[in-house]
Amino acid sequence: MVCSAFDVARSCYYAHRLRRRRVDARRVALRSRVNELFSQSGGSAGSRSILGMLREDGVTIGRFRARRLMRELGLVSKQPGSHAYKQATVERPDIPNRLNRDFAVQRPNQVWCGDITYVWAQGRWHYLAAVLDLHTRRVVAARSPPNRMPSW
Repeated sequence: MVCSAFDVARSCYYAHRLRRRRVDARRVALRSRVNELFSQSGGSAGSRSILGMLREDGVTIGRFRARRLMRELGLVSKQPGSHAYKQATVERPDIPNRLNRDFAVQRPNQVWCGDITYVWAQGRWHYLAAVLDLHTRRVVAARSPPNRMPSW
């Protein structure tokens, strides 16, 4: 009576009930693989990246199916934000500006300049200090002490 009220064939209703009971082993395996690939990416892979990784494994799948599987699993791609570098807020009058932006040096080893920075490599911050000879424009010295973390 309900099927005739909604103009649905009884065979369609019973086919739908059978489909809901049966577990789709391929879909369960795909969901598991998508979850694994997402975890390996550190939560940064989206549906296109997941699709590419699955295709490298030889799995034939479309982008929208990958997106739907991610949505079912509650996986949301999160890209890392850009690094906020510390900026100087005040001038330092106690440090004299001897170069005054005159970088044209006549002889080597007359004027050296240097800088320090932090570089993210191998999963951690590395401190790097470099000294340049302004005549030759080459690095005179560089130093990176082990296991130094920035204080900010």
